[in-house]
Amino acid sequence: MKINETSLKGVFLIDPDLMADERGFFARTYCSQKFAQYGLNPRLEQCNISYNHKKGTLRGMHFQTAPHAEAKLVRCIRGAIFDVVIDLRPDSLTFEQWIGVELSEKFPKMLYIPEGCAHGFQTLENNTEVFYQMSNFFVPDAARGVRWDDPNFNITWPSDERIISVKDQNYPLYSR
Repeated sequence: MKINETSLKGVFLIDPDLMADERGFFARTYCSQKFAQYGLNPRLEQCNISYNHKKGTLRGMHFQTAPHAEAKLVRCIRGAIFDVVIDLRPDSLTFEQWIGVELSEKFPKMLYIPEGCAHGFQTLENNTEVFYQMSNFFVPDAARGVRWDDPNFNITWPSDERIISVKDQNYPLYSR
């Protein structure tokens, strides 16, 4: 695996080393020793899948509060997404900054998101599926979010065509 930090402190793009032949390829997508070596949380407690029928589906911006904060390892296993992370860690050098990266089935890179960051994505194709590995269990009372279109962050989403849940539309604007 190649692990490279993004412009947000503690957020990493991970490229698996593909061993390809005429059958396809094999790749390791997780190694607790390698994660620990780079200071990534190696704990995995839960895995989730998000299937999205339509291009333009937007999910986010989600996080859990301490002590239930969670790191996420995200991979798009079908279709493509524009994946967004907002750094909400007050002690971080990149506090209140965001990044967006494209993840797709064609290029099996993953995004590691540390505890204390909000996460969301918008699908770029119909029938898109996203696989998450989480460092903590989902706790409904700790679930929070900020608006996907919050002017405090001014995220540049890829399209004006969006399908958003009522819950995600009604998250509050961010305040410290």
